[in-house]
Amino acid sequence: MSPRPQPGHEYVLTLACPDRAGIVHAVSGFLVRNSGNILQSQQFDERLKGRYFMRVHFDISDPDTGLETLRSRFGPVAEAYGIRWTLRDASTPTRTLIMVSKFGHCLNDLLFRQRTGALNIEIPAIVSNHREFEALAETYGVPFLHVPVTRETKAEAEARLLELVRELDIELVVLARYMQVLSDDLCKQLEGRAINIHHSFLPSFKGARPYNQAYDRGVKLVGATAHYVTPELDEGQIIEQDVVRVDHSLDPEELVTVGRDVEAQVLAHAVKWHSENRVMIDGNRTVVFR
Repeated sequence: MSPRPQPGHEYVLTLACPDRAGIVHAVSGFLVRNSGNILQSQQFDERLKGRYFMRVHFDISDPDTGLETLRSRFGPVAEAYGIRWTLRDASTPTRTLIMVSKFGHCLNDLLFRQRTGALNIEIPAIVSNHREFEALAETYGVPFLHVPVTRETKAEAEARLLELVRELDIELVVLARYMQVLSDDLCKQLEGRAINIHHSFLPSFKGARPYNQAYDRGVKLVGATAHYVTPELDEGQIIEQDVVRVDHSLDPEELVTVGRDVEAQVLAHAVKWHSENRVMIDGNRTVVFR
């Protein structure tokens, strides 16, 4: 595993803009002028749309040059090239709210990865419409908030969620098998900062018991998709997908077990890449600098 970024010393710059000559020179020149040294640089030229994407991980040798100074100094560069950009301290964990219902495999995986340092996230709270995983949250020392949802209380529950996002300064919401459909308004308010996971049988096997439906059809691949949450149900920008080959010997419960493993891994990858500023939204697509 790579060493952890040094606080106040390493930064990540991501940018997207119309493609034109001189962008790399402008960015590298900015870094040179500010005692910067590039640790990793990735770029993508979207030729069909004429768009340019870049992620630069760099360190700064001048102890007097901090994050706000760098942001202020990069502003004129961004304006000159029409750049949409973010600049973050690479060591700062992403404050992440995890939501879950009655299936805890993704929640447990994220908690373990965060505890062992595999994910650079901070989890101020877990929200659930059920109480099944209250004890698990307690084991990890994470506050567990039970927010029940019924047809009559859905608006109230969503208002409470937004309240928590503001109060806890949440940067990312993860639906770790949270089995409630979010309203269009909530999806819009969380645009670009909410990630969902679902099995990749969709849309072939919608509704209840998808693995039983898959068994009945004799599927040969079990998969999962992690995507951003949008008002269009399960059609948000895809961040990560994976599949595992299966065969006729697996019964529905065994398919569920295989599926849960894939879901947990795919969601963990998506959360990791988002928290490391490796994912950039490009319309209905994403650019992922893995």
